[in-house]
Amino acid sequence: MKVLVTGGCGYIGSHTTVELLKEGYEVVIVDNLINSKRDVLDKIKKITNKSVTFYEIDLCDKEKLRDVFLKEEISAVIHFAGLKAVGESVEIPIRYYKNNLVSTLNLLECMQEFNVKKLVFSSSATVYGNPKTLPIKEDFPLSTTNPYGTTKLMIEEILKDLYHSDPTFDITILRYFNPIGADKSGLLGEDPNGIPNNLMPYILKVATGKLPVLNIFGDDYNTVDGTGVRDYIHVLDLAVGHVLSLKNQKTGLKIYNLGTGRGTSVLELVKKFESVNNIKVNYQITKRREGDIDACYASIDKAHEELGFTPRYTIEDMCLDSYNFIKNNN
Repeated sequence: MKVLVTGGCGYIGSHTTVELLKEGYEVVIVDNLINSKRDVLDKIKKITNKSVTFYEIDLCDKEKLRDVFLKEEISAVIHFAGLKAVGESVEIPIRYYKNNLVSTLNLLECMQEFNVKKLVFSSSATVYGNPKTLPIKEDFPLSTTNPYGTTKLMIEEILKDLYHSDPTFDITILRYFNPIGADKSGLLGEDPNGIPNNLMPYILKVATGKLPVLNIFGDDYNTVDGTGVRDYIHVLDLAVGHVLSLKNQKTGLKIYNLGTGRGTSVLELVKKFESVNNIKVNYQITKRREGDIDACYASIDKAHEELGFTPRYTIEDMCLDSYNFIKNNN
């Protein structure tokens, strides 16, 4: 079975590609490399002893994407590609709407034309907005607090309408929470350019001296210690969730949360990172970021019951593997 992975050189896409190759799938990656690196392809091969087919194209270029479908006999698609920084989306919303929506529409049109009906879509817990109760279940009301989340919610609505118009589509929407961690080899992990938007890469840049101090955005949230609480999931567990979704024999339009079901505050994560890696992380409290909420963690009962999804890794594992990656690639 040949799977097209959009954004496959990115953080989650590359780890999922490794898991797909280990499970015997053929993989075709499409990535424009604006927030990823080409050497990821070599690292994937080193880990798996298998190669992928790679096209450096932007999904917003429909004709180039169509050429990929012409050349490759695609059976299924896992769609990761998109801009993904919450704070940046507030600053440049039009770019987010244009990129994330146009790229997805192009992909869906190509899938229709070439009769590719199986899709796993990378959505986000941001579609739940500021939840009234926790843990968050899949049937909770949907709303968003930032343009990034809104693009995810819009795409979910597009996919629901597509399925309604053509029930031969088999669509899985995965709403995942906060991926951190890295491959056990130390070859793959999250290392964005510049000042990171996500917490763990920020911690890593401070721990390795690339940045002087970690900014913690707000300590007046209604949480255990005043800092934001999130559900951190190991990227390896997340990758397995995508493969389980491909293997799932239940057809239709399905929606699953992928997390651990446990919340960890920013300060708790920093302290855990310091203790397991025996290193000090300098931090300071700064003002809240627009669009951030108090707390967010998942109910994963549905994914467990229908997909057999059970997270294997702890917060300690996530901290150790993240630091191991950055030490190997510093």
